[in-house]
Amino acid sequence: MKVDILRLGHRMRRDKRTTTHVGLAARALGANSMIFSGDDDPRVKRSIEDVVTNWGGDFRIEYREDWQKSISSYPGLKVHLTMYGLPVRVVIDEIRDRARAQGILVIVGGEKVPGKVYSMVEYNVSVTNQPHSEISSLAVFLDRLLEGRELEARFEGAERTIKPSAHGKELVTGNRDSS
Repeated sequence: MKVDILRLGHRMRRDKRTTTHVGLAARALGANSMIFSGDDDPRVKRSIEDVVTNWGGDFRIEYREDWQKSISSYPGLKVHLTMYGLPVRVVIDEIRDRARAQGILVIVGGEKVPGKVYSMVEYNVSVTNQPHSEISSLAVFLDRLLEGRELEARFEGAERTIKPSAHGKELVTGNRDSS
């Protein structure tokens, strides 16, 4: 299933860590790419590209000034994550079925999501109706969408991998394989 993320309204002075963490969560939890709009911030792009170089995979990130065009031109299903949406548990099976056939653009907001976004998508979806972060909503949504399979993903070309351990930390470097 093709999964793309659109991060709306990046603010260079305030959102470097948040936008970077949206990208990190997206990559680690099964998305193929992330587009971000708002301020063009090369630091965000470079941070994500460095993670891909070191930790593997083919995740892509790009900046697009025109978020409306990114949504309207997307050929697949469009889902906006918002605390005002339909509960994820109610709509996830339908979304998953449609996304398998067409791909999916998952939209996460920034400071204030323009009202127009709500009408440009097929689904407005909430993981909870309580205030929370776009990072947490994306993580929960991707886990539900991909039914936990993303947790077993292997990232080709990894320079670094983790050897799981109940105690301590072990980082394996220099392997460049799919372990």
